[in-house]
Amino acid sequence: MEFKVGEIVEGKVKSITNFGAFISLPEGKTGMVHISEIAHAYVSDIRQHLTEGQAVKVMILAVDPNGKINLSIKRTTAPPERQNHPRRSFDKRPQDRPGPQNRNQERPQQDRPRQEPQFSRAYTPAPSKDQSFEDKLKQFMSESDSKLSSVRQYSEHKTKTRRR
Repeated sequence: MEFKVGEIVEGKVKSITNFGAFISLPEGKTGMVHISEIAHAYVSDIRQHLTEGQAVKVMILAVDPNGKINLSIKRTTAPPERQNHPRRSFDKRPQDRPGPQNRNQERPQQDRPRQEPQFSRAYTPAPSKDQSFEDKLKQFMSESDSKLSSVRQYSEHKTKTRRR
């Protein structure tokens, strides 16, 4: 008997390994079901789904010219229906959430003086549009030189302390 791809046949579980199960087929042939083809759900341990000697229906997936037969158990049964999970709270639209629609209703605005942002480095304002290109370039170069000199001083200090 020649096995055809897509055909469903009866077999018995011959042996179980970590990666799949070997199935005895009619006419003394043997095929293998990979662990991913045992059930529709994730299978971590094949022994939870199959036992040696158990009769199973399998679908022929492929027949290798060398005689290897790939089988599937899960393709002989219909996949389970997906359950509709209730929407999670982060999926809800703002109008579906409990509480006031406008968040500002809960928190009254306080009259606080506006604080200017604090900068860790010296802040230099952006050059005005009235400056010429040369003036902007001179300002940039002087700022750059001062920053580089502070970096150089810091790195020299670090190398001196390491050499000791």
